[in-house]
Formats: sequence, C-alpha cells, structure tokens
Amino acid sequence: MMSEKRVTFATKLGVIATAVGSAVGLGNIWRFPYETGQHGGAAFLLIYIGCILLLGIPVVLAEFIIGRGSHSNVSGAFRKLSPGTGWHYISYLGITAAVLIMSFYSVIAGWTMEYTYQALIDSFGSHTPEEFQQDFTAFTSSPLRPIFWTFLFLGINYVIINRGVQNGIEKYSNVMMPLLFLLLLVFCVRSITLPGAGAGLSYLFDPDFSKIDSSVVLGAMGQAFFSLSLGMGTLITYSSYFSSRTKLVRSATTIAAFDTLVAVLAGIIIFPAVFTFGISPSQGPELVFITLPHVFQQMPGAYIWSVLFFILLFLASLTSTISMCEISVAFFTEERKMSRKKASLLHISACAVLGVLCSLSFGVLSEATLFGRTVFGWCDFLSSNILLPLGGMLISIYVGWVLDKKVIRKEMTNNGELRTRLARILVFVLRYIAPTAIILIFLGGLGVF
Repeated sequence: MMSEKRVTFATKLGVIATAVGSAVGLGNIWRFPYETGQHGGAAFLLIYIGCILLLGIPVVLAEFIIGRGSHSNVSGAFRKLSPGTGWHYISYLGITAAVLIMSFYSVIAGWTMEYTYQALIDSFGSHTPEEFQQDFTAFTSSPLRPIFWTFLFLGINYVIINRGVQNGIEKYSNVMMPLLFLLLLVFCVRSITLPGAGAGLSYLFDPDFSKIDSSVVLGAMGQAFFSLSLGMGTLITYSSYFSSRTKLVRSATTIAAFDTLVAVLAGIIIFPAVFTFGISPSQGPELVFITLPHVFQQMPGAYIWSVLFFILLFLASLTSTISMCEISVAFFTEERKMSRKKASLLHISACAVLGVLCSLSFGVLSEATLFGRTVFGWCDFLSSNILLPLGGMLISIYVGWVLDKKVIRKEMTNNGELRTRLARILVFVLRYIAPTAIILIFLGGLGVF
C-alpha cells in the first residue's frame, strides 16, 4: 500500500521545523508589522491572537486530519477519504494558489537577496531616506536584476525540493528554523535597548480599544489566514508525511504558537526602531526595504545589523516557498506518476514564467493593467483574497460536515492511544464558526463591505 511505503518525517524536530517553516515567512516579518501599524497597534494584535485561536488552530487541525488520515497528496487525500465525490477538486484550488503565491512571493524574496548582497558589500553607506527610495524604485523597475534574483531564489528551491522529503525539506528546515529564531532573538535584544523602545513596545502591547472596528477585525482575520498558509493544502501535504506517533492537537497548537511568536518578535524588532528614529508606524510594505535600511545606518554596528536582517528575511522566505513547492510536487509524483525531478522542474518553471511577469509589473509592464491591477497585483489578489479563503472554507466544511467522524476521532487520538474531548468542539467550530469567519474575510477581500 502507498500509505505503508510512503516516506515520513524522521524526527519530532523535523515535524515541527517543517510545519512551522511552512507558516513562518514574509507574512510574519514583512506583512505583520505594517498590518499592525496600519490598524492601530496592540488592538490589532489582540484580535489577531483571537483569530489564531478561534480560526487558525481548528483549520490547521482540519488539514492535519485530512493529510495524515490519507497519507497522500491533496488530491489523493480527498479521493481516499471520500471516493466517488468531487471534493478532490479542492486540490486544484490549492495548486493554483501555490503557483500564484510563489510567483510573486519569489520576486519579493529576490529583493531580499539583492538587499542581502548590498548589505554585504556595504553599499548602503550614509544614504538618506530619499536615496533609499530612489534606489529601491530603480532596482524594482529594472528589467534584469530582479529577474536574476528571482531565478536564483527559485533555483535554490529546486535544489532543496529535488532532494526529497527527509534529505531536502526536513534536513534544511532543521537548520534554517533554529537559525531564524536565533536571529530574531538577537534583533529583539538589540531593539529593546534603543531609546524609543518603551514607546514602541507600548504601541505594540498597550491596546487602545477605541481603534477596533470592522476593518481591524477583517485585517486580523486575513493576516491570521495568510500567515498560517491555510487553504491551499500545504499542511495537508506536510501532515501526510507525519508518522502515526505525531500528536496532531499538540502539533497544531505548537505551530500556531510559534507562528504567532515570530510575528510578535517581528513587531518587537520594528516598532521600537521606528519610534526611536521618528518614523510613522503605519508605513506600508516599503518599511522593510526603504525605512529599515535607513534605521540600521543610524545604529552602532550598522553593517552587521543590515546583513543579519536581510539574511533573516531570506530564510523566512525560503522556509515558506519550499512548502508551496511540495504541494505540486507531491501531486504530480503520486497522481501523474512523474519523477520527483521532473515534477520539481515543472513547478519551478511555471513559477519562473509567471515570476518574470510579476517582476516586470514594477517596470516595463507597470502600465499593463486589468481593472487597475498588474500581473503582480492579480496574483496577490486572486490567491490571498479568493483562492485561500475559498479553499479554507471548503476544507472546514468538508471536515465539519462530510468526513466520517471516526476518521476525526482516530486521528486526534492516534487510533485511541490518546484521550481528548476536543473532537466535538472541533467539529462545531469547523461547521459553524470557521466558515462564517472565512466568508467575512472573503467578502472583505472583495470589498463588499
């Protein structure tokens, strides 16, 4: 049987490192700080944590139950658990979302590699904020340099994915995730010693409840969803490599906790810095590539802080994208009987073609828009606002309403070895609460309200 021969992660560390790595990425370190800044600070953080508890952990568990319950890729999982039905079509949403996200995500990851290189050669010097802005615009609008870095980043993904689950994904995650956390902690220690640390930490942890409105709630739900990589089958694919001894409830809670911790640590790093140097905390996505390099130049040891920060961003990018690759690779190797090498090359090639168009969206294709969005904008919008929420909602409904409850109890109790009373609570949340919350994200993303 395929489920008996199928490879599994070799260690408990591998389970946590790979699954946390799939969730931890630019969404935590790049997206979370500016979302928090634009939504009022601590009030947003509280709602975000609530969304992780109410929405994130249950949907993570739902994906784990499907993945380990089938020991198969996303499409094969639904075919095995509900044969003769159309639920396996969810997999095509996930594969499409993975390709779209990885295409534009790799462009941003390429930017982190360019800035790592610039930091290493100490080219930031004594640039003014205006010069950082000009350099960033000139780089991103260039037709060749961003594409070079995008291709290099995709090539690194290919090398890791092609090496397999244990020798590639697990091995590299076991190294990258501890290093990422070490770098985060180093930056946190440095950040809280800055003169403006008190004001920055107050902004992040002292909530002003008057700032909570529907946009804050929707923003927090969307960030929780994006951050945990829910809805495209990443965690279904990874959990299909879990052994029968892996405790799903504990793993889901641990992953959500680490993912949230990384986001909070990113806030601890950034907000004391922006308050120290008089920068608005509501700066947008350019905070990382324009504002922070200027901040580092005003700190003692500017060179080392710049280098370490962009290495941190690069590692965060890579741990997320290798999980996106595996969704497609597992599908093509198991459902289409391709070799792992050919499946990896197919996925990377598709992302490279679309990645070129996404990169050129900041330059020669910046005027080529459809309903006001570039190729980059459409990849972001379709994946984040439509495919991920839709996939997450369907997965919640499937486990809550369709999947045999014996499968849920079996997976949550490790075939009766563990005691838990959470199965009924999980089913209730997945039937009623999670789909409702995800519909709100979906409608909010479409601008309905």
